[in-house]
Amino acid sequence: MAACLNPPRLSTTEDDSVILFSTSNSPEESISASSSSFHHSPPPSQQQFRTAYKLSVRNLSYTLKPNKRTFLSFCHQSKKPEPLSILNSISFVARSSEIVAVAGPSGTGKSTLLRIMAGRVKDEDFDPKSISINDQPMTSPAQLRKTCGFVAQEDNLLPMLTVRETLLFSAKFRLKEMTPKDRELRVESLLQELGLLHVADSFVGDEDNRGISGGERKRVSIGVDMIHNPPILLLDEPTSGLDSTSALQVIELLSSIVKANHRIVVLSIHQPSYRILQCVSKFLILSHGSVVHNGSLEQLEETISKLGFQIPTQLNALEFSMEIIRGLEDSSSKYESSIIEEKEPFPHLLWPEEENCGGVQIVQSQFTKESFSSLCYAYLIEILVLCSRFWKIIYRTKQLFLARTMQALVGGFGLGSVYIKVTRDEEGIAERLGLFAFSLSFLLSSTVEALPIYLQERSVLMKEASRGAYRISSYMIANTFVFLPFLFVVSTLFAVPVYWLVGLNPSLSAFSFFTFVVWLIVLMASSLVLFLSAVSPDFISGNSLICTVLGAFFLFSGYFIPKESIPKYWLFLYYVSLYRYPLDALLTNEYWNVRNECFSHQIEGSQCLITGFDVLKSRGLERDNRWINVGIMLAFFLLYRVLCWIILARKASKTTI
Repeated sequence: MAACLNPPRLSTTEDDSVILFSTSNSPEESISASSSSFHHSPPPSQQQFRTAYKLSVRNLSYTLKPNKRTFLSFCHQSKKPEPLSILNSISFVARSSEIVAVAGPSGTGKSTLLRIMAGRVKDEDFDPKSISINDQPMTSPAQLRKTCGFVAQEDNLLPMLTVRETLLFSAKFRLKEMTPKDRELRVESLLQELGLLHVADSFVGDEDNRGISGGERKRVSIGVDMIHNPPILLLDEPTSGLDSTSALQVIELLSSIVKANHRIVVLSIHQPSYRILQCVSKFLILSHGSVVHNGSLEQLEETISKLGFQIPTQLNALEFSMEIIRGLEDSSSKYESSIIEEKEPFPHLLWPEEENCGGVQIVQSQFTKESFSSLCYAYLIEILVLCSRFWKIIYRTKQLFLARTMQALVGGFGLGSVYIKVTRDEEGIAERLGLFAFSLSFLLSSTVEALPIYLQERSVLMKEASRGAYRISSYMIANTFVFLPFLFVVSTLFAVPVYWLVGLNPSLSAFSFFTFVVWLIVLMASSLVLFLSAVSPDFISGNSLICTVLGAFFLFSGYFIPKESIPKYWLFLYYVSLYRYPLDALLTNEYWNVRNECFSHQIEGSQCLITGFDVLKSRGLERDNRWINVGIMLAFFLLYRVLCWIILARKASKTTI
C-alpha cells in the first residue's frame, strides 16, 4: 500500500518511445503503426528526450443519435426518438505519473468517455478539438487508437494459450521489427512487472477450461495492451468482478507502472476501498454526463465539508459522494474548467531536430521510405505468426480435434457397413445415389461444431484488428492455410473406409477424385460456417441459421425435387446449392468410366435396360463436367471466405472493444 502513496512528479528522463500517430482508419489500411512507434525513430542510446505527457480534454460532449426509423415504427405511428445526450462539456487534464479515476453512478457516461478517449467511436461522432496530447490535437479516432492502450471491461483472451504465449504473440504482432530475442526479453520483463512469472506457463482459461484466476487474467489483459509501451493507458472498470485483494493488486500494479514509466492512466471505478483510493492521484466524478468534481481526494473531502456534510466513519469520501451527488451537482454549477488553459506551452515529445513536425508527418515521411518488399515480408511474417497460433489452438482444443477425427472415422465405417458391397444392378444405382446424398448431408453438417470456436475467436479478432495488430486478410489467409491440411486428413479418414467398403468404382483415379471432392465439400462447409459465424451474434442464432441454410440447400439440390419441378421463384437456390455440384461430381466420377456398362438386363434375353450413361442422363449429366463442378466448389469456398473477410473488416473498423 505504501507504494501507492504520494506518487512522484515527473522529473527524470528515460528511454521511451516517441509519440507517433497513424492516419489509417481501418485495420486493413494499418501497416503496423503500433510497432513503428518504436522502430522508425532514432535509437534512445543516441539521443535523450523528454518523457513528459499531458492529456487534455476540453468541452467533450457526446450525443447518442437514434437509429433510423424502421418499417414497424411507421406502422405504429411511433414518435421519432430524440437524440440522447451522454456527455456534456467534459474537461480535465491528466499528466505523466498520474492515475485519474472516473467515478459516478451507473449510466453517467464513464465507459463512453473512456471509449471516446481511446478512439472507439465513429469518425463522424468525434470532435477533433476536444482531445489533445501534449497540446497536439487528435484529429481522428485512429490517432487515439494508435497512441492509447485500452483495456476493456471484458477480458477478451484466447483460453488455450498460456500467459507467456499470449504476451509473446501480442509482441510479435505489435513489435514486428524487434528481434525475436528482444521480444522475448520484453515479454519476460513485462511478466515480472505484472507479477505473472509464477503462472507464465499456465493456460489463460475461461468458464469451460480451468486456468488462472480472475485477477491474474485482468493483469494479462493489461499486459496485452502494454506490450508496445503506450504513453497513455485507459481501463474500463479494471476491478469489476474481482475480490478486494485482487482489485487492490491490480490498482497497485497500475500505480507502480505509472511511477516507473511516467505513464498516464485513466480508469473507471466502482466502490473502491480506502486503500485503492490512496493509489489514485485525481478523481473525475460524473453525474448525468457532467463533471461534478475534478481533483484529489483531499479536495473532494473539502468540498463535502463546505456543503455542510460529515463523512460517516464507515464510508470513504468517494462512496459518500455518491449519496450526496445532487449536492455536488448544485455546487458544480460554479465549477469552471479554466485549469485547462495554460500560459506556457507544454513541451512536445519529439526528437530535437523534429520539434517543428507533427506526429502525422513523421509517420507519413517514414512510411514513404518503406519498400514494397519489406511490406510483403512483414505481411508474410504476420500470416506465419497467425498460422502458428491457429495450430496451437486447434491442437489444444481437444473437443474439435478429437470430435472431427472420430466423426470422420465413425461416419466412414458406419456408412461403409450400411452400404457394404453395393451390387452393380438397378437396385445398386438407387443405393449409390442415396449414399452420395447422405454423405453430402453428413459432411456439410459436420462442421457446425467449429461455430463456438469461431465465435470465441471473433471478440479477440475484433480487439486485435482494431488496434492494428494485424490485418483481417492475414487472419483469413492463416485460417485457410491451417485448416487445409487438417480438413484433408479428416476427409481422408472418411473417404478411405466408405469408398472401399461400399465397393465404388475400383479405379485408383476415381478413388483419388472421390477423396478430393470430399475434401472440397468439407472446405466449402468450413467456409460457410466461418461466414455465418461472422454475421451471427451468438451460438444459438448461428446454429439456427446454419441449419436453415443447409436445409434449403439440400431441399433444392435436385435430389428431392427435379429442377423442372422447382417453382421459378425458388430456382435460384438450385444454382447456389452446395449439394448440387458435389453430388453431380460424385455421380459422374462413379459412372463416366463405365458409361457403356450395363446395370440392368431384361429378365429374358440379353437386352440392356440401363447403362451407366443412362444413369447420368437421368440427372442431366450427358458430358463429363467433373472439373467444372470442382471449379464451382472452389469458387464457393473462396466466395464465402471473401464475404467473411469483408464483414469482419467492416466490423473491426467500427468495433468499440
